[in-house]
Amino acid sequence: MSGGEILVVNAGSTSLKLNLVDEDERSEPIDAIESVDPKGVAAVAHRVVHGGPRFRDPVLVDATVQEQIFATEPLAPLHNEPCLAAIERTRTALPAVPEVAVFDTGFHATIPPEAAVYPVPRRWREQWGVHRYGFHGLSVAWSAERAPELLKGTGTDLRLVVCHLGGGSSVSAVRDGRSLDNTMGFSPLEGVPMATRSGSVDPGALIYLMRERGLDAEAVERALNFESGLKGLAGRPGDMLEIERAASTGDESAALAIEVFVHRTAAAVAAMAASAGGIDALVFTAGIGEGSAAVRERLCRRLGFLGVELDIERNARAEPDCEIATGGSSVRVLVVRAREDLVAARAARGLLSSRGP
Repeated sequence: MSGGEILVVNAGSTSLKLNLVDEDERSEPIDAIESVDPKGVAAVAHRVVHGGPRFRDPVLVDATVQEQIFATEPLAPLHNEPCLAAIERTRTALPAVPEVAVFDTGFHATIPPEAAVYPVPRRWREQWGVHRYGFHGLSVAWSAERAPELLKGTGTDLRLVVCHLGGGSSVSAVRDGRSLDNTMGFSPLEGVPMATRSGSVDPGALIYLMRERGLDAEAVERALNFESGLKGLAGRPGDMLEIERAASTGDESAALAIEVFVHRTAAAVAAMAASAGGIDALVFTAGIGEGSAAVRERLCRRLGFLGVELDIERNARAEPDCEIATGGSSVRVLVVRAREDLVAARAARGLLSSRGP
């Protein structure tokens, strides 16, 4: 493909991020799509959270692709709907610029059957595609690339547990740069608690709420996606730092929210270490992972039995990208800035280059 910048559009569950990435991978955040000069843009790369059973690799967006992304919207209602709106917006602003969909589920396509398959009826699995897809793939792929660079001399065959902790949160097992497991599953609802999403809940509880308490599917879906997680526990909206401040003033609900988040995430790290066959490095990334020294400290304290030893002073002043373990820790601990923009831009360039001029 010819040179030019890639406009990366990342429509997440809690934000819309726009970045212009040049050929040297310098990335500049921008405020509005309409301010972009189309003459300098080679492609628009859209991060699409759920690719469903069809999409694994990046694809050029056309009407058929849009329809198929729309079809997966019930599986990721916080993500695919805003992504489709962003596709329409960029098409209006940059009508002659090719658009590329890059799927968060793609990186996790290497998850082996024993981790991906749910023990549910064959028809659910084979006809309806109910299995573990895994999410936050662009972020995890970047962390898997950065970890060996930060841990010089370790080689690439690292057993990593990557904690993408933010508005949406997941924990992944990665070995030799390949995903082996992820706490999210058929949808981005499974796994650890998130800003407003519940994470894993006993399906029996959901059946009870529908059968005995009269909640319909729409009410349950809304509660699990928008009224649960840290918000449901703390009784207030807000990010982790705000919840930490509330807890420091004696707010018991806020304190409980933090404890539940740490407890569930620590258990997930241990599970992912088992999936990876051990753990050489623990990686923190995304809003909470990068920004909350307190959460990192609490998590690492619980993970001491795995050989994790945190350097408290290095952790307190950590700025990505850096290491925060003690010299004697058998598990290295890293804080890595999430760079989904670079991964998406590379994918778009690669796809267009493969198609020739």
